[in-house]
Amino acid sequence: MAQARVQWTPKQNKLFEQALAVYDKETPDRWHNIARAVGGGKSAEEVKRYYELLVEDIEHIESGKVPFPAYRCPTITGAARVAATHFSVVGYDAERLKHLKI
Repeated sequence: MAQARVQWTPKQNKLFEQALAVYDKETPDRWHNIARAVGGGKSAEEVKRYYELLVEDIEHIESGKVPFPAYRCPTITGAARVAATHFSVVGYDAERLKHLKI
């Protein structure tokens, strides 16, 4: 998210996610309800802007404007390493992407 913003705690992020699931687009006073659920003095305008920034992030990711991170294979030792030698980095990434849900 390009713009600076007030930090949200991991707990507030989780409460925000849960509130979004409860208060959908059709809910009257949606942003006020979400702000109340998040707590911490967040205003309806703050939670709405936070949501809009997250949507922008998703749009950038889906349009390819955000590069894919260069993940490395996890460290494997012993017998597991021998069994896993047929997986290349490309194969590992492909396997990870099969299970990606956006």
